[in-house]
Amino acid sequence: MKPIVQISLDLTNIDEALETAALARRAGVDWLEAGTPLILAEGLHGVGKLREAFPDVPIVADLKTMDGGYLEAEMMAKAGATHVVVMARAHEETIKCVVKAGKDFGCEVMGDNLGCPDMVEGAKQLADLGCGYVIHHIGYDERRGIAAAGGHIPNPLDQLKDVVDAVDVPVQAVGGLSLEQAIACPQYGAPLVVLGAPLTVDADAFKTADGDLEGSLRLICEAVHSQEVSI
Repeated sequence: MKPIVQISLDLTNIDEALETAALARRAGVDWLEAGTPLILAEGLHGVGKLREAFPDVPIVADLKTMDGGYLEAEMMAKAGATHVVVMARAHEETIKCVVKAGKDFGCEVMGDNLGCPDMVEGAKQLADLGCGYVIHHIGYDERRGIAAAGGHIPNPLDQLKDVVDAVDVPVQAVGGLSLEQAIACPQYGAPLVVLGAPLTVDADAFKTADGDLEGSLRLICEAVHSQEVSI
């Protein structure tokens, strides 16, 4: 399959998110993500505004669902999300509920293995329970905490190939990737390339990064889209 470029709109107001999304689409980005900060700040209203502005574009609602899975997925699907995110650390029944809601309301489910003691097993469980995508995720707080303590900061690429080999669904790697690493993800068999902090969003202020973001995104999209991935 052709790789997909997704931008994570980890912003805290919908107007800036809409501006960044429009810029990203002009540059060739395929999917838009209502990042967790945007979900917290704007909720269903924010997802609805993205859907209104981009009627034919896939929209990922990064809910990081831990409980109440069916209702959360239903609400976001009705607001216009095409994809929702449930956590591997949630109870198995919650994951099943999100998967069922996805089927009932025509929404794809992405499972996130952030915080799993065994990241590969976490990914496998998500796929086995019916998630259509796996997000292999090293968390923001985890990375910053380890860096502050002077330890070795884990990188999603460390186990990405193992995760890809363990599941039969598309995989996305998230968490502190450099630009070069993000572009290289399809070479590991992970076709969903997500661009967020610090590549497109200021990781400290949660605002759009400075510089020629549109030009940078265009070059990234060209580099990613020129590749091919076997699933």
